[in-house]
Amino acid sequence: MKKSDIKKIVLAYSGGLDTSIIIPWLKENYNDPEIICVAANVGQADELDGLEEKAIKTGASKIYIEDLTEEFVEEMVIPTVQAGAKYEEYLMGTALARPIIAKRLCEIALKENADAIAHGCTGKGNDQVRFELAIKAFAPRLAIIAPWREWDIKSREEEIAYAEAHNVPLKINRETNYSKDKNMWHLSHEGLDLEDTGNEPLYDKPGFLEMGISPMQAPDAPTYVELEYEAGHPVALNGEKMSAKEIILKLNVIGGANGIGLLDIVENRLVGMKCRGVYETPGGAILYFAHNYLESLCLDKQTKHKKDELSITFGELLYNGQWYTPLREALSAFVTKTQEHVTGKVRIKLYKGNMIKAGAWSDWSLYSEEIATFEEDNVYNQADATGFINLWGLPISVQAQVKAKNEKK
Repeated sequence: MKKSDIKKIVLAYSGGLDTSIIIPWLKENYNDPEIICVAANVGQADELDGLEEKAIKTGASKIYIEDLTEEFVEEMVIPTVQAGAKYEEYLMGTALARPIIAKRLCEIALKENADAIAHGCTGKGNDQVRFELAIKAFAPRLAIIAPWREWDIKSREEEIAYAEAHNVPLKINRETNYSKDKNMWHLSHEGLDLEDTGNEPLYDKPGFLEMGISPMQAPDAPTYVELEYEAGHPVALNGEKMSAKEIILKLNVIGGANGIGLLDIVENRLVGMKCRGVYETPGGAILYFAHNYLESLCLDKQTKHKKDELSITFGELLYNGQWYTPLREALSAFVTKTQEHVTGKVRIKLYKGNMIKAGAWSDWSLYSEEIATFEEDNVYNQADATGFINLWGLPISVQAQVKAKNEKK
């Protein structure tokens, strides 16, 4: 589609550095099109403050501020936790949010009869793929504009200079210009001193961590949390029934206060490069730990092992932007089936960044103290193991016998 034919653009808008300067840049470089901003609320709290005024002053004709927090938790977060899916230890806070944001972008773009959708993702990152694959799933005929792949701006320093030249207000400066992404699930930090893998993250520096504190500053006394599950879904925290969204928000506070959920990782991006990031996921780390703890009671060996194996594929699909695909849907159906009896309660002790198992109970537990005991029992005949081992080891015995026979020749 020619630039001159693009009259209306829907922009994925956060009010951050990238999307703030994209509005004037699009108007300058795309023949002054109408810009409609869409800001998705996935739990980034005060980052949404003043967004409407800022977008309009910067050149947008209107802005949608969409509350996607419930959908984010129920459609993205909980199914992924149930799958046990991670990407190289990363709990995928950014990856989880992108598909559902892009889906809403498409819905609004089609409603507004827009010609194109624009986003502020860089040409080096994963998010460009996540946004655009979701757009292809829901609005394949719309043009996609990615300014980072077009403009002459080469760095965040130049972005700040462009913003200052166009009177775009910013909440950052050149000294605190970490690249961050925040939602109710996590906060990521990239850039500046973190680009040197020899630098230790400044966990104890005031203002670096936003969702919690460093383990060194955590209380000297442990904190206990109890989580209750029904069919793999968290339904109560410390005896109080509440939604999964409320549980995550409360666990963020409790976990953050105990230095839980910090991750410093050099990950392998989809586009081929390695990138270092520091992530804060206090509530999410607890949910993953607790859910896996309960599954150790309720899932049989074969199902648990196969589920662990498939969790790698699930995580890769999400990380690589392939959420809206038949394979991911099929894996989710498998995961849902495995969760039917993951019902019960677990207790976790939090202490200076550590999560310690402190008890688990389930009516569906496959663990039998009577069978597993080292004391006398009347249900397990240890003599049965002889025949089992003979049959289990039969192939090994045959191989050894054949080998010995041929070595004598």
